[in-house]
Amino acid sequence: MKPRRFDYVRPDTVAEAIALLAEHGEEAKVLAGGQSLMAMLNLRLLEPAVLIDIARLTELDTIKITGDKVEVGAAVIQNRLKDWPELAAKLPLLAKALPYVGHFQTRNKGTVCGSVAHADPSSEIPLTLATLGGEVVLRSRRGTRTVAAAEFQRGMLTTAREGDELITTVRFPVQSGSRVAFREVARRHGDFAIIAVAASVESASTKGAEVVRVGIGGVADRPAVRRIVIDGPGAAKSAFEALAWELEGYDDIHASARLRRDLLRRVGPAVVEEALQCAA
Repeated sequence: MKPRRFDYVRPDTVAEAIALLAEHGEEAKVLAGGQSLMAMLNLRLLEPAVLIDIARLTELDTIKITGDKVEVGAAVIQNRLKDWPELAAKLPLLAKALPYVGHFQTRNKGTVCGSVAHADPSSEIPLTLATLGGEVVLRSRRGTRTVAAAEFQRGMLTTAREGDELITTVRFPVQSGSRVAFREVARRHGDFAIIAVAASVESASTKGAEVVRVGIGGVADRPAVRRIVIDGPGAAKSAFEALAWELEGYDDIHASARLRRDLLRRVGPAVVEEALQCAA
């Protein structure tokens, strides 16, 4: 199929892009990498009147450290962030997750913020952003607001972004340690995950128990993030047994809810153990 007719606009500045969104609202869609958007246009799942192309806006093509956060602009492609020299030191969990994102070719077009905007519950970048407690920065003519990742993704392909708002940046908190792990199960490497699990060890208590922040993708309609306390050999297994039933899972053409729960029970404890075994 082919998309329905639409107007194509390539603004020269962020201010111009925001003005176009203010004018057209829900009738407009933002194009950055287009890896998800173009497929949805061709299938006529989306029928915008205007397509606003921000891919060449240099003011959005930046990766920078501001205080204790890494800020990634809306025009930054996934491979550029994957190859950023400071990624492993500043964001080791994201460094583990990015190789699972699509393929080299798609990462050369797909953007980091575009993945967050698309809000697929199986997508690795929104999962990592939620697990780390990141933020999404939105701008409109009404001003700038910052939304926590946990509040930004509201369901399957649904976010807190208003029709006149542009995602300009996502912010990942800099990680103080490198005890992390990421693993997913997919039909083929590069496919969206049937389930994905991220783990980051936060702290150790005085009694020797460890606190691990875990993120789970592909099981619910958005990333699920929990803190679990590992205070014995069976703690992780028990925690993921409970999580499997809490999140329930869903049936689709890729897997049943039952399979998702079973995979979570098997993969989750292994990911936590891998994170705990990393050198501090």
